[in-house]
Amino acid sequence: MPKDRPTTIAAYIRAAPREGRPHLRRLYAILKSVAPKAEEVIKWGTPFFVEPRFLFAFSAHKAHLNFAPTAEALEHFRKQLEKHKTTRNYLQIPYDAPLPEALIRRIARYRLRHMGEGESFW
Repeated sequence: MPKDRPTTIAAYIRAAPREGRPHLRRLYAILKSVAPKAEEVIKWGTPFFVEPRFLFAFSAHKAHLNFAPTAEALEHFRKQLEKHKTTRNYLQIPYDAPLPEALIRRIARYRLRHMGEGESFW
């Protein structure tokens, strides 16, 4: 990422590694369609969707992106995530792999419906 930190999600995506920009643009579009009224902010150098509290976030890295919908949301989809690399808080998607769009959409919708239930953010 450049020295000047992006202040918008669009600027964040433009500053991301070239290989990841298509995935990041598509992920952003999915999240925006699920939560069109959510506030979009950059916190700690990372894109966040907030409605009115943390909803989900994503981040760009050298060879992958992370989608962060909360540990509870990921746990709810643990079975469907078995083929994907995950941590307690993140779904990690390599730029050279297809974006699991339908799964991301389901997780994001679940997160929106259950915001505040059993919530722990990082």
